[in-house]
Amino acid sequence: METRTILALDLGKYKTVACLYDPATASARLETVTTGRPELARLIQRRRPARVAIEACALAGWVHDLCGELGVPCRVANTASEAWKFKHAKRKTDKDDALRLAQLRALGQLPTVTVPPVQTRQWRALIAGRQDLLGRRVAVQNRVRALFVGQGLPAPRGHRAWTATGLEGIGRHARPLAECGPDELWRGLLDLALAEYRHLRALLAQAEAKLEELARRDEGVRLLETVPGVGTRTAEVVAAYLGDAKRFDNGKQVSAYAGLVPRQFQSGQSDRRGRITRRGPAVLRKALVECAWMALRYNGWARAVYARLSRGRARKKQAIVALARKLLVRCWAMLRDRAPWREGVAAAAPT
Repeated sequence: METRTILALDLGKYKTVACLYDPATASARLETVTTGRPELARLIQRRRPARVAIEACALAGWVHDLCGELGVPCRVANTASEAWKFKHAKRKTDKDDALRLAQLRALGQLPTVTVPPVQTRQWRALIAGRQDLLGRRVAVQNRVRALFVGQGLPAPRGHRAWTATGLEGIGRHARPLAECGPDELWRGLLDLALAEYRHLRALLAQAEAKLEELARRDEGVRLLETVPGVGTRTAEVVAAYLGDAKRFDNGKQVSAYAGLVPRQFQSGQSDRRGRITRRGPAVLRKALVECAWMALRYNGWARAVYARLSRGRARKKQAIVALARKLLVRCWAMLRDRAPWREGVAAAAPT
């Protein structure tokens, strides 16, 4: 007799709670195993479930791939969905999570997400890693400025301060920490900050070199680079996070995926919109908003849309977010149709 059991896994960094659930009898069997590829493989082979359900998390990618290797269908739950909220629960444990995951899967009400291929996941990780390095570099720059301000000296200003010539000028105030007296430790801290800054810049160069190599091989990135105001870094973010453009049915789904749609509050005669949901990849939203500002300088379509939405200067930030959403939808249409940017056609693309 064919088994119809569901194996729900509440994945943790060190341990995983497994719930073997039988929809016919509503019976559940719980056990805890060590989180690791060999241990989970043995668990699946021993229990032989018909389906596996897991939560979307940092571990979901390789667990999904493992289930595919073992020939067991695996669904990944969207934990950002309203159906997965424990807002009014009196108790929330790992066992409760695993049981609820199995029950929703059995009822066919489990909100799921698409798991991209391993190459795409690695590409996204490298993009996110570059963003992290950029943030750390900015933090070091702010630390250097704070050291100068603390000594009553003019703080480095503008991008020229961080060129080779500018760093040479900043370095004249620095001194190895071991050589600093008690009253000039700030010079030693400045020396450490400059060493960290140079190290981060070298790491960024490595990451960007690899990203350039990947971008040159990706057709989607080359298509998106035809959009005026969209550079390689933005194009690779959109291409990596949208993935297979045909998985979205329309522009509304694309906008919701990026978290660029407003929250809706409706009750009776009241129907109002709030701020954007901000669900989905934050890296994608950040890149699109930055690109929207840049597109105002180079893209005639973007300027026209912004002028219509901003209504002067009162709605500047809201207009930029709306422009970022419309830009994303048009990029999605280009990836879906495998067509380069054409201003007249793009303006008529579905939103």
